[in-house]
Amino acid sequence: MSLAYAIALAEARSCLAALADAAPDICESSHYERLLIELDGLHPVGPALSPIHGTKDELLDRLEVAVDQMISLGGDGLSLELLLVRAFDFPP
Repeated sequence: MSLAYAIALAEARSCLAALADAAPDICESSHYERLLIELDGLHPVGPALSPIHGTKDELLDRLEVAVDQMISLGGDGLSLELLLVRAFDFPP
């Protein structure tokens, strides 16, 4: 894993965790937690989370940038695109 990929992965993980923490109800929080677990399944050994803040739209935009960066650096495009679609598609 390159440094650039690890940075993008950390950003994506942090965004999903922040979305889960800021969710207004347990259903939405669980949705983002499941996506974080799915992302961790793609990369069982990855960087730690870093605390970030922002509105839901800001966090989703940052997540999209991070996922796009991961794909451009050779990440599993299909799995990452599906994860991104589900992140934007709440409620499921």
